[in-house]
Amino acid sequence: MNTRKLLYNLIITGLLMALVTVATMLIKVPIPVTNGYIHVGDSMIFLAAIMFGKRKGALAGGIGSAFADLLWGYPQWILPTLVVKGLMGYLVGAIADQDNDNVINLRNILALVIGAITMATGYLFVGAIMTGSFVAVLVEGFPADLVQGFGGAALFIPIGIALKKTDYFKGSILNKSL
Repeated sequence: MNTRKLLYNLIITGLLMALVTVATMLIKVPIPVTNGYIHVGDSMIFLAAIMFGKRKGALAGGIGSAFADLLWGYPQWILPTLVVKGLMGYLVGAIADQDNDNVINLRNILALVIGAITMATGYLFVGAIMTGSFVAVLVEGFPADLVQGFGGAALFIPIGIALKKTDYFKGSILNKSL
């Protein structure tokens, strides 16, 4: 990979991580049983993964979300978030169809569903370990995580549709500049 392309990828990945961090910190709704919170940052993880692929999705999801936990003062969630959100971004990017001009297609919808369920399930098990109560997390935390995940998917769709229409994602800017 040439230096220019490497630098470009580094910059895009860093911007995506920052975007996830900021979106995660915009709205915070606490979940008392898990000492966690729900947010809209998942929409930006979906954006990173579907629009830029599994590597950028994993890095933006894992590192961007973990950094938000650090900044919000949830240090106990940093490592689990790095793993759960990183896996979520990776799976969504691996399943999604980045080459399709239409954001709403079967593979992308499947990727969003799998991503939301992966995140909620990951936090279910981590929350159960951290709180010592699988049932409490299943009753209170898991539904909140599903709302967050599917809400993030719903928020991503209009953003993704709008971005796919830009010259950047049509390839003209990428092909001319790199």
